[in-house]
Amino acid sequence: MSDILGKWEQPAGQPFAGLWFEFKADGSFQAALESMGIFSGGTYTAADGKIDMDQTEHTLGLLGKFEGLYAIEGDTLTMALNNPSEARPVDFKHPNTRLYRRID
Repeated sequence: MSDILGKWEQPAGQPFAGLWFEFKADGSFQAALESMGIFSGGTYTAADGKIDMDQTEHTLGLLGKFEGLYAIEGDTLTMALNNPSEARPVDFKHPNTRLYRRID
């Protein structure tokens, strides 16, 4: 889990540029797309290329368990997340695959 710790932001060219996730050592995360006033948070686990996020707070009420895949190469995090109640993605060709850059 230690490789994902820190703050990651979608760069320009991604569907939600400016969206950031901050993964903390205590197993919690926070996220925000400040340009739209959207904030969220919850808990997560990440190991062996799989990530599970239980989003318990969200400005627009988008709550639930998001299961996905992640990979880190240098300062780039690639995540493919399902929508709650859908199956975990099997690869990074999933439509919800996004890139993030480490910012902290």
